[in-house]
Amino acid sequence: MADLLPSGRVTAKIFPHPLNAWYAAAWDHEVTSKGLLARTIAGRPLALYRTADGRPVALADACWHRLAPLSMGKLVGSDEVQCPYHGLRYNSAGRCTHMPAQETVNPSAMVPSYPVVERYRYLWVWPGDLTLADPDLIPDMHQMDHPEWAGDGLTIHAPCNYQLVLDNLMDLTHEEFVHGSSIGQAELSESDFRTRLDEDGSVTVERWMRDVEPPPFWRKNIRDRFPDFDGRVDRWQIIHYYAPSTICIDVGVAKAGTGAPQGDRSQGVNGYVMNTITPETDRTSHYFWAFMRNYRLESQLITTQLRQGVQRVFGEDEAMLAAQQAAIDANPDHEFYSLNIDAGGMWVRRILDRMLAAERGGDGTASTADPVSVP
Repeated sequence: MADLLPSGRVTAKIFPHPLNAWYAAAWDHEVTSKGLLARTIAGRPLALYRTADGRPVALADACWHRLAPLSMGKLVGSDEVQCPYHGLRYNSAGRCTHMPAQETVNPSAMVPSYPVVERYRYLWVWPGDLTLADPDLIPDMHQMDHPEWAGDGLTIHAPCNYQLVLDNLMDLTHEEFVHGSSIGQAELSESDFRTRLDEDGSVTVERWMRDVEPPPFWRKNIRDRFPDFDGRVDRWQIIHYYAPSTICIDVGVAKAGTGAPQGDRSQGVNGYVMNTITPETDRTSHYFWAFMRNYRLESQLITTQLRQGVQRVFGEDEAMLAAQQAAIDANPDHEFYSLNIDAGGMWVRRILDRMLAAERGGDGTASTADPVSVP
């Protein structure tokens, strides 16, 4: 592990996405055996459904015959999709099983079927090389369905390139300026932080704000657990990035001076902001998020209030990201310049560069962002 500082510049362009990766395609409850869900993942239009026994399936959303969208069709039998145009049928492996007005099925009639894994309340799809689709590579989001955590989330259809969302989440100093009425405070910019590349290839950015006034969001939450609380807190943000596009943020506050920086969080409240961002196109993304907590697990009221509160906060981010994407499109030759606060985001770009280079058959050398290790 090393402390890192960013160096170099990044041209403000449309950043590509790896294909050899697991991407969240939908919440588990969105995909059923009653109908088909159309969703574009990493530039691949997909038709998602479940077989009669509940197994999730992802087929290319284009019939072999005339490319009609299969998602406009219907499910027949236990696991087949019927094309809405001429009635060709495909099983869950993508092989055509029926053609109209003929007994013989052309053996070349197939559509791609993509690997799908159901885990952490999401359906994950691998759009790249099928032989590399190892389920163990799905990023760790165990808080999503662990009995010691409770919470819920939503999906944002983000009108921007997926890497802009990653930038936003890897540097939370923007909270002071974008979210001043809820989670922002001046200490975000004033406090020290550490950025490190971990042995498993993930990136961590850690920030502690000691002995500060809690912002409105956190004041409410600590009082949900300790109704009589009134005072200052130690606040933490520990950002964990997992390639290519999952960021889990350990957040919380505890009564100041009670040992939270040393590991005793018993006098506080702890949450995890779970984020996994799936590129849809070069300029749009599916942003799946949830807020999970480890206190007052029985309270549906707190779950709903937190989901609504975080939704309002993320709405402010969405407006900023849309404006940023519009500015990038209007200034395609402009370069991004890096500050110290961009260290985590620069490491993300370096990791993505290496993934893209490996897919191109290169050596994985970074091309747009090359952070420097600091002793």
